[in-house]
Amino acid sequence: MVGMTRNDKNPRNGTNAVEVRGLVKHYGSTKALDGVDLDVREGTVLGVLGPNGAGKTTLVRCLSTLIVPDAGHAVVAGYDVVKQPRQLRRTIGLTGQYASVDEKLSGWENLYMIGRLLDLSRKAARARADELLERFSLTDAARRAAMDYSGGMRRRLDLAASMIGRPAVLYLDEPTTGLDPRTRNEVWDEVQRMVAEGATVLLTTQYMEEAEQLANELTVIDRGRIIANGGVDELKAKVGGRTLHIRPSDPAQLPAMAQALRETGLDGVAGAQVVPDEGLLYVPILSDEQLTAVIGLLGARGYPLAHVATALPSLDEVFLAITGEKSTSATDTIPAEVAA
Repeated sequence: MVGMTRNDKNPRNGTNAVEVRGLVKHYGSTKALDGVDLDVREGTVLGVLGPNGAGKTTLVRCLSTLIVPDAGHAVVAGYDVVKQPRQLRRTIGLTGQYASVDEKLSGWENLYMIGRLLDLSRKAARARADELLERFSLTDAARRAAMDYSGGMRRRLDLAASMIGRPAVLYLDEPTTGLDPRTRNEVWDEVQRMVAEGATVLLTTQYMEEAEQLANELTVIDRGRIIANGGVDELKAKVGGRTLHIRPSDPAQLPAMAQALRETGLDGVAGAQVVPDEGLLYVPILSDEQLTAVIGLLGARGYPLAHVATALPSLDEVFLAITGEKSTSATDTIPAEVAA
């Protein structure tokens, strides 16, 4: 956890809160970052996806001044990450993959201490600590030592600590790993609240639901390079693979409908699948013309339809198509001396 204060007089770099050009970081012969270009618009959430060892955590560490890139240029909230690290640290917040609060202090003492280190007055630090403990449902445990917190409670405390100074840019490196669904939703609500108040968030995650819930735009990184970027629907469209969902008026006609489509010889339609539990026929669609042909054929054969809809592939399917990797929660591979 790193908590920083927001300075409303910070210089702004156009409409981008984060601009990265040609960022490079090597660990020996391993290229953790290999010429990364990245933009994050102010007041938005950029989701950064990627398989194990793709470079996500290394990117966050460079942009938060924890490590120095070997080449390239990055500006965050108007500050150069290499030339102006002290100024930058006062505008950002960081929650890493593991909670890093002081376990000997109580939850309240952790937050109060950080507030004072960020030059908040005693009164302001007390008020901010109380506010965040309440937001993260930790008020009842405020005076207990953090070592007695559950894993989920420590994670929530760590997130609260990164928000003490109302950072202009917040880095969340797989922030909900290991959290139960209720706590995860609380974290999502708080992130959305901060963005609504003007903060910018760079979120690394391998939870596709989280990326789809929070991110305005997505960037996919693999082997240290950006391999895809865009909005959720935009990436889905790039991958292709729309599916036509057809619900007949009479579910008993599903098998006959599927057979009729298979006999047409249209590309891809041979993969039509009956989903009896949902009363649907799933038909892979390669083009608008094919969609029209499928609906026309079923109409010509006299099958009355109750509902027709198209669906883009899930974000999990997009991730697999782009990277060829499974989407499981994991950490970047970083040398021990750097990760410490």
